[in-house]
Amino acid sequence: MAFRSLISTLFFLLFLPGVASAAGEAHVLPLKAESPFDGTPFFWVTNSMIMVWIAAILIFLFCKAATKKMAMIPTGIQNFAEWLIESLYDFFGKILGDHLVKRTFWFFGGTFLLIVTVNYLGLIPGVGTIGRYDENGHWVGLLRGGNADLNMTAAMSFTFAILWFYWALTENSLKDFLAHIFAPKGDFKGAMKVGMIVIFFLVGILEVVSIGIRPIALTFRLFGNIYGGEQTLEGLAYLGKTGIHEWLAFLPALPFMFMELLVGLVQALVFTLLSAVFLKLICEHDDHGEHAEEH
Repeated sequence: MAFRSLISTLFFLLFLPGVASAAGEAHVLPLKAESPFDGTPFFWVTNSMIMVWIAAILIFLFCKAATKKMAMIPTGIQNFAEWLIESLYDFFGKILGDHLVKRTFWFFGGTFLLIVTVNYLGLIPGVGTIGRYDENGHWVGLLRGGNADLNMTAAMSFTFAILWFYWALTENSLKDFLAHIFAPKGDFKGAMKVGMIVIFFLVGILEVVSIGIRPIALTFRLFGNIYGGEQTLEGLAYLGKTGIHEWLAFLPALPFMFMELLVGLVQALVFTLLSAVFLKLICEHDDHGEHAEEH
């Protein structure tokens, strides 16, 4: 995604200042999600929350439709749903192994579907452009890309962090869990063993820091890519409105819309793939499926 980030940066540096000076202040997507219901009992509902709720409802309706009339030989939406779930299950199964994927697929599969659905909903015309001006003349959109809200990406990342500890401790004992992080790997004797204990203990401390950073990295990686893409589309749409006829205002953003379709899928894969790899790394020495075959 480095190319995409470079394009976004160049756009803001080269084009947006000129557009802003020519036609007033350009519309910039705020970092913080806003509530379109300020002054009402629903002031706590933000525009990104609405988008996530819509995505969850769509996934629920998709599952209901796919399982409404189950058949041994699937057709239509049931066929597509089975292909989708089986493909995801096989994908994560190759990373996690047979035992772990049975325990954790509900999270990885569900998270992937939620992220990709939320990402694609953010590309629908009207998201960010349907709303109202508040009393200060500030535009508040009714809808906002759910993953362009740091709260959303942080919630998913730290939920995974909690589950990661749970799965790690239940797949290993507490002793094995700590040994996996701090204990020397290998057969050492004498002074070499003492030296390795010290070295691996220090490496373990670095590993603990790495474990603590992982949910933060997952949070900002997903948020940064989605927010950056939406910010670029906002700026390009504003450029179109000020530079050409209004009915052609979508043209500058059109190539980036196709790029965002790819980015929405890739970012869902990256988030869930990294999460699966992090889990496998702590459990790979205790694969129940392999031990069962050996015995």
